[in-house]
Amino acid sequence: MPEWILILTMGLPRSGKSTWALSTGYPIVNRDAIRIALHGQAFILQAEAMVTAIEEYMVRSLFQAGHKTVIVDATHLKEKYRKRWEYGPWEIRIEKFDTSVEECIQRAKDSNREDLIPIIEKMAGDIEWDNRQSQ
Repeated sequence: MPEWILILTMGLPRSGKSTWALSTGYPIVNRDAIRIALHGQAFILQAEAMVTAIEEYMVRSLFQAGHKTVIVDATHLKEKYRKRWEYGPWEIRIEKFDTSVEECIQRAKDSNREDLIPIIEKMAGDIEWDNRQSQ
C-alpha cells in the first residue's frame, strides 16, 4: 500500500471541484491558480507545458514536505490527463463531480464568468468518465 494518496478531481468547470477540495483541509494543487501566478491570465496555450511542469513539481514537493494526501484540482475529463499521474509513487483516487451542464452554466452566469460557457459546452461533449471510486 503506497504511503501517499493523490486525489484527482474530475468534472466540468463550475461543478463544485474547488469548493469540495477546499473543504477537505488537504493541500491543493490547482492549474488555474498556477496560471494566474505564472502569467496573470486564465489560459495561454503556449504556457501550458510550464503549467503542467509546475503542477507536477508542486505535487511532489507537497508529498516530500510530509503531506500524506494531496489533491490535484482540475477537470481531468480525458483519460490522458488522469493517466499521466499513474506513474508516481502514490495511490490515485478519483473524486467525481457529475454536475449537469445546465447547472455548471448557471453557476458560470451567477459568478459573472460567461466566458466559461463555451468551454463547459465543449468539455461536456468530451468527457471520458473514470470507473474508479473515491474512498
